[in-house]
Amino acid sequence: MPLLRSRVARAILIFALSAVALGCATPVGIQRTSLLAVDRELAANALTSDNLSAYSREYLERLGLARLYQDDPRAALEKMREGLGGPDEHERYLALAELWFAHADKTDDRGEYLAAALCAYEFLFPGATSQATSPFDVRLRFALEIYNRSITSGLAIRESKHGMEIDPTPRTILFPFGTFSLSLPEQEFRYGGYRVTRPVALGDLQIRGLRNRYRRVGIGVPVAGIVEPADGSAGDPWIPPNAKVGVTAFVRFDPPAPKLATGSVHGTLEYYDADETQTITVGSTPVPLATEPSVLLAYRLESSPLWDFEIAGFRRPDFGTDFERNKGLGFLMPYRPGHIPVVFVHGTASSPARWAEMANELQGDPRITTHYQLWFFIYNTGNPVLLSASKLRDALQTAVRTLDPQGKDPALQQMVIIGHSQGGLLTKAMVVSSGSKFWDAVSSEPFDKVAFSAETRALLQRGLFFEPLPFVKEVVFISTPHRGSYLAENWLGMLARRFASAPLTLTRASLELATLQENDARVFRGGRFKLPTSIDNMDWSNPALRTLESLPIAPGVHAHSIIPVLEPPIETGEDGVVKYSSAHIEPVDSELVILGSGHSAQGTPEAIEEVRRILYEHAGIH
Repeated sequence: MPLLRSRVARAILIFALSAVALGCATPVGIQRTSLLAVDRELAANALTSDNLSAYSREYLERLGLARLYQDDPRAALEKMREGLGGPDEHERYLALAELWFAHADKTDDRGEYLAAALCAYEFLFPGATSQATSPFDVRLRFALEIYNRSITSGLAIRESKHGMEIDPTPRTILFPFGTFSLSLPEQEFRYGGYRVTRPVALGDLQIRGLRNRYRRVGIGVPVAGIVEPADGSAGDPWIPPNAKVGVTAFVRFDPPAPKLATGSVHGTLEYYDADETQTITVGSTPVPLATEPSVLLAYRLESSPLWDFEIAGFRRPDFGTDFERNKGLGFLMPYRPGHIPVVFVHGTASSPARWAEMANELQGDPRITTHYQLWFFIYNTGNPVLLSASKLRDALQTAVRTLDPQGKDPALQQMVIIGHSQGGLLTKAMVVSSGSKFWDAVSSEPFDKVAFSAETRALLQRGLFFEPLPFVKEVVFISTPHRGSYLAENWLGMLARRFASAPLTLTRASLELATLQENDARVFRGGRFKLPTSIDNMDWSNPALRTLESLPIAPGVHAHSIIPVLEPPIETGEDGVVKYSSAHIEPVDSELVILGSGHSAQGTPEAIEEVRRILYEHAGIH
């Protein structure tokens, strides 16, 4: 008995000492941590880290497959798949989706990626409505991302710095448990009448040069493709040939649950223009399509010839672009009836690419995209301002007449034009009535009395006589030199004039006009005729600029000014190119002065928010 008592006492002592050593911890209990640590643990998953989600780990433990998954993942997944068909089938699909995705990330097995996509698809769109997941269940978003990522990797054929290229061709791919056959719809998808080729997934691309990355959460893989002519279709004339366009790829699986046992699964690859079709129906469930508008915009501008145009288009008056077939007008997407056009007009030695920041912010705003469509005008900025203005007028008239010949789209009659710098001068010319004032400013002879050739008369008629475009209802001037730029009057302006030359059509006309002046000194005031460049037209001594400044904006047109000023005081300030006193005009509906900004103010948050405000007001958005 003494020995027994000593053993019991020793055991009690050891237990007590162990409890003290463990801080009195019990086998099951709690330990205080932070909410941040808990949230990180619960949020971790195979999409964002090397760890599985708590949900999938729970399932492995519940089925006693955790050790087997570590040693032989495929065997564990097969055992889990064999259990489909039971009461827990719906939840089991989500665990299978993540586990197959996680293993595919290690093996780069296309079939396993597609198996993950299939399981995520079945979780998202169960056949039995009683299994439908609550819309507040965070697992829906998780399953959506697994589906999108798995389709991307499962159909990828090659990777490069410019993205992961998707193979859309019909084919059969081995599944972990059988085969997957991919097909295309009977009617091939067309984007503005074009075929879409070489689709590249946008999800894994980073962007530079834009402040924000906007994306719309939804199903499908946002891709950028290159348009090519299709048989029997001329293609949308407002989309330049070989342009990069954005679509969303979606694989619609046949009902997979009964076929998982046979190992034969079929899916159809569908393309959607997600700007036109924002929601699709899967079974009886409406679901939004995923888009990546910011990445698409940056992808379009990567190595774009627009950057080369900026200087070349100033120096070489006939330097062409893909926009030429539409008189310099191009769209980011096909024409959308019911959407108000917003036309952007760039400044000197610039291009539509300089509107990227503003375009990104506006495209990222669903209130804007549901009411507006963005158009861009490109022109050779060394040419005379009025010549460029006449081309803008012709391009807009042609677009409205061609797109809506019967006048059934009221949105086209509510057009907004936004011009930066020289582009603001072109913009103003769209909403003024000049009569013969431009001609009278340079000649004392009536226009119809001068003996021009038919070609020169037509050219001057187009470039010197303006009437308001009836479909333009709102204009915005940004950094616009209504009274000229002081740089045009100093040595920099003189230097710039030497780089600009006249287009061939104007050179012929200019020789004719010079000859007329030699024969009759009354034709032009001020001695020998000289064809002006855009820099001449932005010198306040230029009669064309003075005339344009004097013309009032047409009744019914709302005008707004956005004026950057580097330093106060505002009244004597300037932006490095244009003085406030030149950019300020009256009357306007609103004027915003941006202190601390230079001339390229079109990309500043203040200017973009002001444009957003104006567009909201114009469309009645509350």
